[in-house]
Amino acid sequence: MGEAIFTPLRQVQVTRYITPLREGGSMPAIAEADDGFMYVLKFRGAGQGPKALIAELIGGEVALLLGLPVPELVFATVDEAFGRTEPDEEIQDLLQASTGLNLGLHYLSGAITYDAAASVPDPLLASKIVWLDSLLMNVDRTAKNTNLLLWNREMWLIDHGASLYFHHSWHQPETAARRPFPLIKDHVLLPFAHQLEEAQHLLQPMLSEALLKNITDQIPSEWLGEESAFDSQEQHRAAYLRFLCDRVAHSANFVKEAEDARKALI
Repeated sequence: MGEAIFTPLRQVQVTRYITPLREGGSMPAIAEADDGFMYVLKFRGAGQGPKALIAELIGGEVALLLGLPVPELVFATVDEAFGRTEPDEEIQDLLQASTGLNLGLHYLSGAITYDAAASVPDPLLASKIVWLDSLLMNVDRTAKNTNLLLWNREMWLIDHGASLYFHHSWHQPETAARRPFPLIKDHVLLPFAHQLEEAQHLLQPMLSEALLKNITDQIPSEWLGEESAFDSQEQHRAAYLRFLCDRVAHSANFVKEAEDARKALI
């Protein structure tokens, strides 16, 4: 596997709200942008707030660095006047609360939800995805809600907004970074992840501090808001970077947890 390459997110202007996706509580939507493409739009004004967008940004960008199939992420600007003619009051309120930068994922038209009972994944790919989700502490890739799509005969990763759950309180992030991830036992791909050690060997060296800093530097100031744990937004971004670097450095901890959980399934 070659050296990881970082590509900054493009920015697009949302031009048309098409339809809501009412799965879950964050009310994402399919929308069209000024580049002519459609995106699944994640709104900063949704109930989960900007932290879900930060987790989505970091999770998606880390996955891309690792060469995993993730729809292109873009910063999507919603104009103040956008949505005023929307007849649904709940959607209108959401759009008005989301003026400014939001996050879009390229819409995979015709994709279907992955079903573990109907499709056996490649063991190394499954192991890489389990490794990624252990790194990110992603609680939302279960059989009940896989957040995996099949598109053009490939498996695609979506929705990392439930990752990095420690950042909702910033309680002892240093401890969280070095902690195993017991909830990996519920991961939909864990039964197929027979090559976790190989995934560790391949993926850990790909996430250098410089590349991770490129990701955290992209976090928009308007998503950071005011966090009592930090004196500045620069400190806030630096805390994300420290967590990620520490988590990568101690990834053997969560690999062992995942391996033990997989063996317990046998």
